[in-house]
Amino acid sequence: MAGFTYSSLKTAIQDYLDSSETTFVNNLDNFIQTTEERILKNVQLPVFRKNVSGTLTSDNTYLSTPDDYLSSFSLAVIDGSNNYSYLLLKQVSYIRDYTPQAATTGKPLYYAQFDEDSFIVAPTPDSNYNVELHYYYRPNSLTTLGDSGQSWLSENAPNAMLYGSLVEGAYFLKQDPNTIALYETRYQEALATLKLLGEFKNLRDEARADQVKLSIGAPNV
Repeated sequence: MAGFTYSSLKTAIQDYLDSSETTFVNNLDNFIQTTEERILKNVQLPVFRKNVSGTLTSDNTYLSTPDDYLSSFSLAVIDGSNNYSYLLLKQVSYIRDYTPQAATTGKPLYYAQFDEDSFIVAPTPDSNYNVELHYYYRPNSLTTLGDSGQSWLSENAPNAMLYGSLVEGAYFLKQDPNTIALYETRYQEALATLKLLGEFKNLRDEARADQVKLSIGAPNV
């Protein structure tokens, strides 16, 4: 299936569900956005990884997360020689146990997600530190890109976008459960294909690279 623009996906949803009722049309964005969230929460696609720089402030144990943050891969402190020291991800309870007093300062060794908007680190920074966060982010929704706009998902995962939106639309219209189940099945099939693209193929490449390294380092027998 060819990729969708924002306009063509909305048209396809209405055509498949055979509805142009005003309330239904007004909720098309909700169907699309819900589908995007389902995909992002179920498949980690490398294209949605990002690096950002920031600063841990002296005597402040918290670091704000980016607005588009979903989950972290790593957080590193960078020294003046551009050396990276990666903090270990822990639970908040571990952070509290490690430094019961926030006044305990030093170079941070650990971090945890404190709430939706911030990390907490331990020990409390004893000076300002440059940091780099590698994280999984929420891209802009297709619904924000204009009628002719395309997102990565609408262009590269059109089946998942369509059938996921049809599931939401069919629920909204209170259609027959068998119809909803059919769309859900097609969505899950598209999602499985996307998982292969986003996860398995990357692991295969990494495994191949490891095999090359082992081959190079292996002694002759």
